[in-house]
Amino acid sequence: MKIALFPGSFDPITIAHVDILKRALPLFDKIVVGIGLNSSKQSFLSAAQREEIVKTVFADTAQVEVQLYEGLTVDFCKKINAKYMVRGIRSVGDFEYERAIAQINQTMMPEMETIFILSKPEYSAISSTIVRDILRNNGNVSQFLPQEALPFL
Repeated sequence: MKIALFPGSFDPITIAHVDILKRALPLFDKIVVGIGLNSSKQSFLSAAQREEIVKTVFADTAQVEVQLYEGLTVDFCKKINAKYMVRGIRSVGDFEYERAIAQINQTMMPEMETIFILSKPEYSAISSTIVRDILRNNGNVSQFLPQEALPFL
């Protein structure tokens, strides 16, 4: 079974995340959306809220599973038997950052392959950071989030 991990904070999940995951689905038997918990980061949404939102967004997609995790992403990959990691790339800056992480991950877990999926041009400016800023300032984020996520915010 080809299992991939799509890791991130998903604080909140955006339409760009959803697009990357849907485009990755034909490549794998199962994709685990791994919501990473980082105690040194101040989250906008709680871990439970993020998990519930992502589960709701992918409720009709049997191939997608949602799990919370802490610690090293490669350790979580080993735990769930994922040999692939899916990462979205919006820019050259994203590529440089993700390339370095992928190379370190592969050193730590040689059987791991990172699959980069380029963001569609219309989604390249969308990030959870920008969406959080809009939310904090009571702006309308409906065009940046999946419709299933809106009732939670």
